[in-house]
Amino acid sequence: MKKPLILAALIGVAAVSFPLSNLMHQPSAESQAVLAQIKDPHLKKAAPILQNKCLDCHSSQTRMPFYANFPIARDLIGKDIEEGSEHFNMSGKFANDGAGFTELDLARLEGVLNTQSMPPLRYVALHWNAGLSQQDSEDLRSWIHNLRGQRRQTVGIHSNFAGDAVEPLPLVTVLDANKVALGRKLFHDKRLSGDNTLSCASCHDLKKGGTDRSKTATGIRGQIGPINVPTVFNAGNNIKQFWDGRAGTLEEQAGGPVNNPMEMGANWKLVIDRLNKDPEMVNTFHRLYPDGITSANIVSAIATFERSLVTTNSKLDQYLRGNKTALSASEARGYELFKANCASCHAGKNLGGLSFEKMGRKADYFAARDGKITEVDYGLYNFTKKEQDKFKFKVPTLRNIAQTAPYFHDGSAETLEEAVRVMGQYQVGKHFSEKDVNDITAFLKTLTGEYEGKPVE
Repeated sequence: MKKPLILAALIGVAAVSFPLSNLMHQPSAESQAVLAQIKDPHLKKAAPILQNKCLDCHSSQTRMPFYANFPIARDLIGKDIEEGSEHFNMSGKFANDGAGFTELDLARLEGVLNTQSMPPLRYVALHWNAGLSQQDSEDLRSWIHNLRGQRRQTVGIHSNFAGDAVEPLPLVTVLDANKVALGRKLFHDKRLSGDNTLSCASCHDLKKGGTDRSKTATGIRGQIGPINVPTVFNAGNNIKQFWDGRAGTLEEQAGGPVNNPMEMGANWKLVIDRLNKDPEMVNTFHRLYPDGITSANIVSAIATFERSLVTTNSKLDQYLRGNKTALSASEARGYELFKANCASCHAGKNLGGLSFEKMGRKADYFAARDGKITEVDYGLYNFTKKEQDKFKFKVPTLRNIAQTAPYFHDGSAETLEEAVRVMGQYQVGKHFSEKDVNDITAFLKTLTGEYEGKPVE
């Protein structure tokens, strides 16, 4: 027998004899104290399961077993831990009855239960006690649904759907009305561009789903940009802005295009000088901001306006609030398919916008597209410069998705049906049937909401 095979056999014997979860996560005194403080009966059942079955790889303070130093095991175990902790880190989240678990955390856990995809088969092969029993899965689901229900007591969601991964948008958004009005004017003001030809609304047209409905953006002097325009509607619910997440807030996002030579091609001195020549604008700024017209105040007003762009009362929202007839049979079936296959990424109020995911998790999307990688295809990597962030993009909101074709960062999918098929194959690892595609598409069309009392166009 060759040496690598002998070594592999020894590792296997060691792993079975000394299961990784037993060695790595014998609860420390600190973790035992945290678990002892849990009052939620659902979490009392779920926490030991998560600690014993999941923390092996999903922790930033993993304790390695002795056989992790063997050459083959070092690579396998190291890869599992690196990927696991980067994708979902549970360290410190059990305190305060699990308050640290976010909407995205819960959606990812539920997604794993739906697909029975964790732990990986190669991991179970070495660590025979790592899998989840049926009772484990039931206890985890019960905790997830109960925690969601507790958090959503004030959003008007019907009890039947309180445990779902998605929730309705709030019916009312409280903001400074005067700043919203100023931000609206600035959002449509072409003086923010270098040659007075473009405004924010040129790319984020509120009559085109908050986009320009083009494959990629068109900037100043007709320059064609490299990436698709995300919708501005409901952007206030995103964790970050832009496909690559380079803006942490709406304020940062609002200021980016103004100074970008490919987009609006201006600079703050030029813009401020122009606005200072407008007496009405000067008076309005001084009334709302003590220091008058500044770059910070301009983006503050624009961002406040953008936070008002909440599209409420979609058919799905009505359904989640208890209107049983809001969805047709096809749409309701599409919703169930969506929850089973898509909601682990497209969760929360926005049905997205909470995380960054690799484009092509289950198959090579870029090889199938054209085999050519452009700079923008690197996504989050362009901002973080971390190798593991290559090809990752912010998961887009699905709100008003029927109004924002074409789809994806490269605008490569022209229809919703095509987008569903691509996501199924390259993200979920499934070839959806024609009926499934039609039903999921029908559901996605129920996400068109209302803005200022009218359906989003």
